[in-house]
Amino acid sequence: MSPSRRPRRRDTEPEPLDVERILGGMRRTETRRDGTWNVQTQSAASAVKEYLCPGCGLAIVPGTAHVVAWRADGLFGEEDDLAARRHWHTHCWRIRT
Repeated sequence: MSPSRRPRRRDTEPEPLDVERILGGMRRTETRRDGTWNVQTQSAASAVKEYLCPGCGLAIVPGTAHVVAWRADGLFGEEDDLAARRHWHTHCWRIRT
């Protein structure tokens, strides 16, 4: 094989895929009795601040995977809905009525 046809050798290996990071920010819409909600998961690696869960009143400490939720059908527009988003323990969001 001539030098010009030789396959290129990579100097570095490709970075492995971080599935949790890829799927962590997936937003979905959920309809409940009280309306339609945008729900986005927050991975443990991305959770760097402490929040107070409105479901149980306990802290969501940094490094804890959780859910961020905000209205998708609010009366005052998307900007106000997003500003009113809340961080929930995943379990608290699931059992919420």
